[in-house]
Amino acid sequence: MSLGLCILASGSSGNCTVLRTPGGAVLIDAGIGPRTTARRMAGTGVSIEDIRAICLTHLDRDHFSPTWLATIRKFGIRVFCHESRAEDLRSVTGFADVSVDTFNCHAFKPAEHVQFRPLHLAHDEHGSHGFVIDGYDCRIGYATDLGRVPRNLLDHFCEVDLLALESNYDREMELNSPRPWFLKQRIMNGKGHLSNEQAFEAICAILDRCQSRSGRLPQHIVLLHRSRQCNCPKLLRQLFESDKRIASRLTLAEQYERTEWLSIGKHVPLSGEQFCLPL
Repeated sequence: MSLGLCILASGSSGNCTVLRTPGGAVLIDAGIGPRTTARRMAGTGVSIEDIRAICLTHLDRDHFSPTWLATIRKFGIRVFCHESRAEDLRSVTGFADVSVDTFNCHAFKPAEHVQFRPLHLAHDEHGSHGFVIDGYDCRIGYATDLGRVPRNLLDHFCEVDLLALESNYDREMELNSPRPWFLKQRIMNGKGHLSNEQAFEAICAILDRCQSRSGRLPQHIVLLHRSRQCNCPKLLRQLFESDKRIASRLTLAEQYERTEWLSIGKHVPLSGEQFCLPL
């Protein structure tokens, strides 16, 4: 049995990742609406009807869209958010009577035999959460919207099978952009987003830890939440592929197109369904 990950959208216009498990699908964030999500899923073997839960890193509009309300009700999708933001979620128009599952510092299970362990991240006023995901002898480390890399993340993401980390902006492009100074400060002040250099240093540190412990390296390394204004794929590849350990494992998540399935271990489809790679 296995887990698989497909990033449907990643960036400031909306974030949504689908985790495929033998017992159903779980979304990490739902920052694009259900119709767009359904279109991105077309051809993957997963549909809206397969979604068992939505796990929210935080409540910024690009990570959770209130347009999901009717779909959540129709299919009985569970919604998980940090306990400190539950009332904020319930205050969204129409959500007052929706059941919200909360998490704190302890692990929770949004799907059968799949455990999410949250990691607090510094992002804006309320913070965000990354996840260490364990299930079916697979492990995934997933973190986006980091103001900075907490030391414990390096240890928690050591020996994961798939490592997904934000690499939002190139520092020179950010400084030279026409963005207002207050926005540049918000992004770069340690509570906004990770630069390419910060993400590269973090991933190299994680790989160094793995090798020092004679542990396994990840099968996949995914870069999330790339700025379309202050970053570009060429710069990312030039930097990250300078490390041969990363080059052969690298995937760049996109805003308007999904990745292929990033599978771990022996693939087993959802019950009664046959999965395929995107066309």
